[in-house]
Amino acid sequence: MNIEDIENIELKFLDLNDYQELKTAMLSVYSHMPGAYWREAEIKSLIQKFPEGQVVIKINGELAGVALSIIVDYEAFDDEHTYEDVTGSYSFDTHDAKGDVLYGIEIFIIPQFRGLRLGRRLYDYRKELCEKLNLKSIVFGGRMPNYHKYREELTPKEYIAKVRRKEIEDPVLNFQINNDFHPAKVMKGYLEGDKASQDYAILMEWDNIYYQKPSKKAASNKTVIRLGLIQWQMRPYSDVDAVMQQAEFFIDAVSGYRADFALFPEFFNAPLMAKDNHLSTSDAIRELAKHTSTLVQRFSEFSISYNINIITGSMPEVIEGRLYNVGYLCRRDGTMERYEKLHVTPDEAKVWGMQGGQKLQAFDTDCGKIGILICYDAEFPELSRLLADEGMDILFVPFLTDTQNGYSRVRHCARARAIENECYVAIAGSVGNLPKVQNMDIQFAQSMVFTPCDFSFPANGIKAEATPNTEMILIADVDIDLLRELNQFGAVKNLKDRRKDIFELRKK
Repeated sequence: MNIEDIENIELKFLDLNDYQELKTAMLSVYSHMPGAYWREAEIKSLIQKFPEGQVVIKINGELAGVALSIIVDYEAFDDEHTYEDVTGSYSFDTHDAKGDVLYGIEIFIIPQFRGLRLGRRLYDYRKELCEKLNLKSIVFGGRMPNYHKYREELTPKEYIAKVRRKEIEDPVLNFQINNDFHPAKVMKGYLEGDKASQDYAILMEWDNIYYQKPSKKAASNKTVIRLGLIQWQMRPYSDVDAVMQQAEFFIDAVSGYRADFALFPEFFNAPLMAKDNHLSTSDAIRELAKHTSTLVQRFSEFSISYNINIITGSMPEVIEGRLYNVGYLCRRDGTMERYEKLHVTPDEAKVWGMQGGQKLQAFDTDCGKIGILICYDAEFPELSRLLADEGMDILFVPFLTDTQNGYSRVRHCARARAIENECYVAIAGSVGNLPKVQNMDIQFAQSMVFTPCDFSFPANGIKAEATPNTEMILIADVDIDLLRELNQFGAVKNLKDRRKDIFELRKK
């Protein structure tokens, strides 16, 4: 059929009134498999059990294609199942409305209507149905209609590899791969009588990136996350209570906007060193470290009372006589996690005698998995890549920079981390001056939220930016679902396209 002859294309649910057309179509499509068509009673049963899963495409009122499917509890079947197994000996008693997988049992386009991309419409409908019903994936046994031509020289695995490299044309397999399905397993004896495929089939899968595992908890999984970045003004504070009074002011402000996270800068509590300015710089920062446990406890209390996850920036901490740069994730459920700066700057090592930490991990939160890297650590791409491999969606970078040069290093490296790891990156720093604190005289910062650079995101990869060198908060919403779409359908796919066959990255 020519496009100019088309007056109407309609996607509709299969009706029993369509049965005779369906039977005629199947006899035509499967002429090489005598008797391969569904009986009317079987179609009636299928429609009664799962009407949403049975659709047809009609062109000018004439049946042009069909897609039939059921829902199954996939754990009830092993990977060696047959078509007869999964359909319950063609009774469809295997359909389970509480199952987790949409199983395709039939899809075809009538020959005279091919070339109009109608198959893609049917696959798109299945994907939308899978997402709507919150099912884990779409699965079906795909035929290999050209395999019989190569059975003497190629194993099924070799055949699939050549099809994927476009060295062999297989219209069915090529079409399925082009529609984002991936081969999971070769199955022998899947469909009785399929001589063209030599009785082999490929278990094809499409993963629903929006699938949410059912939870018995009252809390829901959020996909749009609100970030609250605190661009902190360095100014004299009389004591810990004064510092925390200012911190609570900002936490109150961002929680008032219903932010999910509050991010503080690196060494935001440095003004407390002013009273120890008569000491050496290394002794002064060790005095500052004595306040850390108190600050962390207060932050944890704020996270609960203001219902917000707080990333405390960083503070000095002495463990077994050694000085570290650390921070805490204070979750709003009352739990806490500790993170460490792994790479201390030459200045931190030389002036303060600070040590690099050992701990690197992604953290689970009620808003997905996050990573936290303190300032200089963001300039080492291996760290954020390891966190991305753990499933990180948002990378938080509390930083402290005195010059615009130092700030530019943090900023540009953070932008790169967002692109290469397909994640959001939020950076927050301090501004102002501390003339009475050695080694902490001046600060330069512009807090920002970076995104990957693709069609669903800002073209320049900047979601939000604060005014440079001004005390303020920055509020930004980030959509986690957009990261899932990028991973599967982006113009480039940095995580998927890594050549793991020639290199690997792992933690010791």
